[in-house]
Amino acid sequence: MSVRAQGVADRDARTGSGPVVLVKGATKHYFRDTIKIPVLEGLDLTINEGDFMALMGPSGSGKSTLLNLIAGIDRPTRGTIEVAGVDITKLGESDLARWRARHIGFVFQFYHLIPVLTAYQNVHLPLTLTKLSKKERDEHVRTALSIVGLQDRMEHFPRQLSGGQEQRVAIARALVTDPTLILADEPTGDLDAVSAEEILILLERLNAEFKKTIVMVTHDPRAADKAHTVRHLDKGALS
Repeated sequence: MSVRAQGVADRDARTGSGPVVLVKGATKHYFRDTIKIPVLEGLDLTINEGDFMALMGPSGSGKSTLLNLIAGIDRPTRGTIEVAGVDITKLGESDLARWRARHIGFVFQFYHLIPVLTAYQNVHLPLTLTKLSKKERDEHVRTALSIVGLQDRMEHFPRQLSGGQEQRVAIARALVTDPTLILADEPTGDLDAVSAEEILILLERLNAEFKKTIVMVTHDPRAADKAHTVRHLDKGALS
């Protein structure tokens, strides 16, 4: 059952069998003064709907860059990136922001919660960009926090939560709009072993029960073992 089946309405119809991400010839260069720094070179990647993919590789291999390109946070130097049938490299900034709000849920290593907001308020933030009514937004937030097991922590501030609980709030925030993709950048990297395992079990549940397509960057082989597909990125190339 999807998140919207529990109160998140107006979900796009998707088959669950075809590619949801198509990266074709993606190249990304950065410049430091006049020096060109290549990060990705002609990369191709297909991610199918319902997959749980782990991206592994050494530091500086371009994993987070690739995740940011798929999220529309950054743009490739060359190449195309299609997500949910849309070539996001052709979107202007305002259209891209609206597209990202609808299709992408991002989970960061260091949570990025706003400390002066409660768990409820942090999860509510992405919904301010939607046209949902106040009642609908409230239903979405309560559903998302219930899914991650924090319905009894709604009024707690981040400082009143453990690291694992903060990351679950961050996952609820990523989930609350029922996005096409959940992108997780080292989601267990700042957690102890017990909390990390709880987060990985939660991600497994979101994939298996709620049919969420998940792409996770990780250095941890134990985390990668939870994924269906593991790809290795090194020197800008995938294997």
